[in-house]
Amino acid sequence: MGREINQRKAAIIGCGFVGSATAFTLMQSQLFSELVLVDVDFDKADGEAKDIAHGIPFAGQMKIHAGVYEDLSDAAIIIVTAGAGQKPGETRLDLVHKNVAIYESIIPRIAEQNKDAILLIVSNPVDILTYTALKLSGYPENRVLGSGTVLDTARLKYALGEHLSVDSRSVHSFIIGEHGDSEIAVWSSANVAGVPLDQFCEMRGHYNHETAMKEIAESVKNSAYEIIAKKHATYYGIAMSVKRICECIMRNEKSVMPVSSIMHGEYGIEGMCLSMPAVVGSEGVETHVPITMNEEETKKLQESAATLKEIIEDIKL
Repeated sequence: MGREINQRKAAIIGCGFVGSATAFTLMQSQLFSELVLVDVDFDKADGEAKDIAHGIPFAGQMKIHAGVYEDLSDAAIIIVTAGAGQKPGETRLDLVHKNVAIYESIIPRIAEQNKDAILLIVSNPVDILTYTALKLSGYPENRVLGSGTVLDTARLKYALGEHLSVDSRSVHSFIIGEHGDSEIAVWSSANVAGVPLDQFCEMRGHYNHETAMKEIAESVKNSAYEIIAKKHATYYGIAMSVKRICECIMRNEKSVMPVSSIMHGEYGIEGMCLSMPAVVGSEGVETHVPITMNEEETKKLQESAATLKEIIEDIKL
């Protein structure tokens, strides 16, 4: 401890599919000058680092290497992807006890080396593990955030872009709540380039709004299950989501993203981590953004929070 933070250094804990894909994506991003990979299997981390490093001549100079916990002491962002992966037929919440136990060994070791980084949690169930990391690390609340529903929101934008034959970057919509089965698509504030979603749908010849919304929300919610059933893991989409969050932090963009962070009374939700739109910048989470929601969406959000609260109470941190 005590080493000055290197603002262009990141670390990834866990070199499974998600950690390795994230490292590969970050190598190409030019956001960092140094990336250290830490894994319980040092050779795995070393092999991934060497493989990814061979792409540096095509991407731009950086140092990427395997390391140990002591190497985290000057990292600006520490990304935690370690944990058991979701198997076919398994929900994210099924992973709770396995991954909380893993976090109980990892997070104190991180905090021992570095108290000044931003802790970005990616392992599932991400909302529960963000809360776990916050409690175990002693970090300030703004500097512990989870990847939350950033990927789910991207999936929703992609699906709407395909449905409406429009650039998904012009679609403004959010998935909120649990990154999991109780997530909520916030249709009431969704728009395309400022045009309310229903109105834009009609411009494109779609009139059966209720059915389409239900089908799209279900396809987004189940997309991870479908991918896992076919290829046993999802990692490219989440790696791109992590890169996007890192961009916001490194460039102090103050972009609004549905990351997972602690709630303090918003929508009647207290003392748990949940994915809600928030301003993300160089200090992590600056503030939550109160998006417009109708009564049904608010009720579903509170139900999603209640599901997570039960589990948090059960794990007794």
